[in-house]
Amino acid sequence: MSDTRPKLLIVEDDPGLQRQLRWAYEDYQLFIAGDREEAIEMLRAEAPDVVTLDLGLPPDPDGTSEGFATLAEMLKIKPDTKIIVASGHGARESALDAIAGGAYDFYQKPVDIDELGLIVRRAFHVHGLERENVRLADVAPEDGRVLGRLISGAPEMMKVARTIERVASANVSVLLLGASGTGKELLAQGLHDTSPRRTGAFVAINCAAIPETLLESELFGHEKGAFTGAIKMTPGKIEQAQGGTLFLDEVGDIPLPLQVKLLRFLQERVIERIGGRQPIAVDTRIVCATHQDLEAMIAAGTFREDLYYRLAEITVRIPPLRDRPGDPALLARHFLTRFARDMNPQVKGLAPDALAALDAWAWPGNVRELENRMKRAVIMADGKLITAADLDLDDERADGGDVVNLKAAREMADRRAIRRAIARTDGNISGAAKILGISRPTLYDLLKQYQMQN
Repeated sequence: MSDTRPKLLIVEDDPGLQRQLRWAYEDYQLFIAGDREEAIEMLRAEAPDVVTLDLGLPPDPDGTSEGFATLAEMLKIKPDTKIIVASGHGARESALDAIAGGAYDFYQKPVDIDELGLIVRRAFHVHGLERENVRLADVAPEDGRVLGRLISGAPEMMKVARTIERVASANVSVLLLGASGTGKELLAQGLHDTSPRRTGAFVAINCAAIPETLLESELFGHEKGAFTGAIKMTPGKIEQAQGGTLFLDEVGDIPLPLQVKLLRFLQERVIERIGGRQPIAVDTRIVCATHQDLEAMIAAGTFREDLYYRLAEITVRIPPLRDRPGDPALLARHFLTRFARDMNPQVKGLAPDALAALDAWAWPGNVRELENRMKRAVIMADGKLITAADLDLDDERADGGDVVNLKAAREMADRRAIRRAIARTDGNISGAAKILGISRPTLYDLLKQYQMQN
């Protein structure tokens, strides 16, 4: 079986310190080198992500020349390597010079193993984040799809998708926060589909859509005869999600008495059906969502604080559609294709005024509103192209329509145009400048002026 542990290269000429460091790093694949030649050979052969480098290497063990030469050569061969240099007592200036030369961090001798271990773990974490960012930047989602059925091309949603992908493999509860219609259930489904539980069931329940008197039975199930009408034993949604994922939508609408029972399940991972006495162990992952301010509800005494912290081990905030540049047009084309097939096959696209209206609208109802407007537009359209009139969008309620100061209106228009151009070119500045009809230096100046640089 291949070793999947991260690779760590230790460049150190002191045999005693080599043994000490080897003992301290059981979580990594360790490679030891005592001089520059051996270190470079190891780097080429094993491509470790993180390196600890003693600047005092032979033939200059009392100086730093060999260490700096090793640092420069390593970064030339593998620029993304996180190199942590060692500096002797009082040699902080050398360490700072190494940082300026491309080193990630430094540690002082004599070595504090715990402190160095923390630096090494952080270096691996940062390297992993950078590698994931590069992967996501290089691989454009097919037809704008991210996490399965979710469609987006906006950097804001790509960040959300990246977070979901990262936490999918961890067995923690996830809380999705966002306005109605932003795609919380699609994200929950995407989390399930990319997790180790994907072979199990994905069970969703809208806690706001079920009367309080029935919600307990829906979640925990009931035994035959537990109440009038209980003619057979019925497992609840929690049991149905055994081995999979339970999605609790609008979790803020769960009444306080039921919150206590849900908290007990999260703590003990056992349930009792209504009318039952036998505890039933259930292994399911909880993902929940709400558009409400749970912290305000805690302050008001309508939501339990201890339940909140059980549900919100990881919190993901979903931006509204108005803050996702390029997505309204992308989603509109998707809905057009879907609806036109059955409702009005003559409709083939969006007219320029429709695209402008889509971009300008504030979308208070988010993606759900856009879907409904596109369905109406497909039905109402007389020609091949959907117009702004078909979408029933008027200028007065468009985003920024109440701005009367010319400078503010101009800046708002500039920002909106720049964000959309960058979104439509997947972050390519040259392509965005071409769309905007300006030079690349001018676009950089505008990004700096409006503080829009990442």
